[in-house]
Amino acid sequence: MKKITTFCLLNLIVSIGFAQEKTKDSLATNNLDDIIVTASRKKESIKEVVSSITIVGEKKIQSQTIINSNISNILQYTVPSLATAGNQTSNYGQTLRGRPFLVMIDGVPQSTPLRNGGRDLQVIDPFSVERVEVIKGATSIYGNGADGGIINYITKKNHKERPFSGSAQLGLISQPKTFAESFGYRASLSFTGKIERFDYVVGFTKERTGVIKDANSVNTSPFYSLSNLNTYNGLLKIGYQLTDKQRFEFSYIGYASRSFLDQDVKIGKWGEIPTIGVESERRLGTPEGTPRNHNFRLSYTNSEIWNNTALNVNIYSQDFRTVYGYDRDQFLNGGQSNVASKKLGLRMNFDSRLFSNDTYKADLIYGVDILQDETVQKLEDGRFWTPQMKMQNTAPFVLIKFDAWEKFTLKAGARYENIKVKADDFYTLPVLNAKNNTYNNSIFVQGGDLEYNAFVSNIGLRYNIMPEVNVFTSYSQSFSINEVGRILRTSTESVISKLPTDPIIVNNYEMGVAGTIKKWINYELTSFWSTSKLGATSVQLPNGSFAMQRAPENIWGYEAVINLKPLEVLSFGGAFAWLEGKVDNDNNGTYEKYINGSRIMAPKLTTYIQVRPTKKLDVELSSLHNFERNRFDPNPTTNLYSVNEGPVKKYTVFNLSSSYLIGKALKLGLGVENLFNKDYSPNMAWWQARDKDFVNAPGRRATVQVQYNF
Repeated sequence: MKKITTFCLLNLIVSIGFAQEKTKDSLATNNLDDIIVTASRKKESIKEVVSSITIVGEKKIQSQTIINSNISNILQYTVPSLATAGNQTSNYGQTLRGRPFLVMIDGVPQSTPLRNGGRDLQVIDPFSVERVEVIKGATSIYGNGADGGIINYITKKNHKERPFSGSAQLGLISQPKTFAESFGYRASLSFTGKIERFDYVVGFTKERTGVIKDANSVNTSPFYSLSNLNTYNGLLKIGYQLTDKQRFEFSYIGYASRSFLDQDVKIGKWGEIPTIGVESERRLGTPEGTPRNHNFRLSYTNSEIWNNTALNVNIYSQDFRTVYGYDRDQFLNGGQSNVASKKLGLRMNFDSRLFSNDTYKADLIYGVDILQDETVQKLEDGRFWTPQMKMQNTAPFVLIKFDAWEKFTLKAGARYENIKVKADDFYTLPVLNAKNNTYNNSIFVQGGDLEYNAFVSNIGLRYNIMPEVNVFTSYSQSFSINEVGRILRTSTESVISKLPTDPIIVNNYEMGVAGTIKKWINYELTSFWSTSKLGATSVQLPNGSFAMQRAPENIWGYEAVINLKPLEVLSFGGAFAWLEGKVDNDNNGTYEKYINGSRIMAPKLTTYIQVRPTKKLDVELSSLHNFERNRFDPNPTTNLYSVNEGPVKKYTVFNLSSSYLIGKALKLGLGVENLFNKDYSPNMAWWQARDKDFVNAPGRRATVQVQYNF
């Protein structure tokens, strides 16, 4: 058994903050965009938040969805410090500020920290999402796994008093040069309404993609492919207003995807020839995808359970399973892995008003989180790649919030984590050693119990000096267990207690300035720095195998956002993010080596220009420019790079989205991804530095959409 206890005093760090990461549609914010729930576990104005955030509103989600409905792709354009997507069903390598993040749907965790399957971003269709709240930087407010921050999908709610209304969408998708082969479609239908004390939201989406081609009309790689993929998403939300102060709400969100791609792979050569898909009669193994992601939530809120105290209780469950591609070589005699996870949790949150007058007010937010998580990674034939793992997480927390003069906000909080993990006995799988082309021997690993305890804290203070200048600085910590499953499956020890499974505690510091000038210029500059005494990065060992590198880490960087609206018909702007990280492999305090590309993204610049010549017509041209990152040298003998250390090349891609309103109910839309048919490879293809992973990005794809509201 391992116990790690960390105590951090709540040091007063002067932090003056306006923690608003403006997205383009924030220039015309509505009430929904102004109210957030993730940052402090309560509804509050964005002007009260003391951590750095991005809010992706419904209008932005809609305009991006018509270009590409893959939610990883949407977020790469809208969240500055989120790494670029790999155009796959997996979001492996898509870190936030260089670290893993916690994904949630309405506060229900989707990430699997016991064995990160890299599918947690793509667990919901954007048609069901009202907005996305992104808390950037390490935070412990929702517990285990938020080293880089939190991405919380807030699902649609009923906002109308009518008993029945709805929306229907139909989109046709294709690539112009290969229309028939690449043809796909999206169909969505939703209903909302309110009947006396009841309100409801019902929605369903089905999407079927065609074969995806690169700019040269060649099949893209079949690995984790979005080609010929069926996805399904259902949303059911029923609310009952018991009294003016009490409300019950039940929700179900279901998501599934299944590949029907009949392609085999033709391996290319890294940096020269892309890996592509070639036609085959039948692809080996079980169809890839996420067969199920079921989320159930029952909540109860009482705005005054006793004097000046509100209560929010959430009971939830998640049942998740995802299936990866068949691999002839990695496993002895071939194999295909899957990750299955079941969660059951409780979040209890009290909010007490301590005092209030015309000048000052103070709130105390406190409660407890309880989570049970069972996760395992197996092969489809039943062989265990990791043992069955069970986690019990109990965490009480408290947060004090003080506001003064409607300009000054101070927050200070603490959380105590107790995590117990039990792993069964198991045998490791013989996997391929890439250096000598042999299979490692299977060994028996005795399971057992692990226990971790930690005290983590956060503090921040915001001061809105004037509309043009608001400055901030803050400090926060996160606590997460390292990927126990990944460590266990490559074990060279016969007893689990001897393995390096120590958790990760991240300290995050940030400061910056933001403001609004003459009501038509919004800007923000943010700098950040995060440290951890034990990081976790996947690295290739000299013998060709892979392991989790556990060593001290420093990551630092900055973000810059500007949005301008000089005319009612014209708005434009962009965001730039740069970050870097180093690791101290020998623990001597020198931080001599850069962190590899699986964690640190290349610098990224996103821009847009939007024109609204009439109230009915909206046209937007957006772009993403990816800069170079070259921090490693190849092997002097082979002239090859180690895996995850390849140099990243620059590229620029443009997208177009437009909509035209016909009457009050009918809207036509057109979206074009990769407008100029740019021939390029995404970041992941370069930094992975492996032949099979060197792939091309999709070429030009167009979507025509019609939406009818009733």
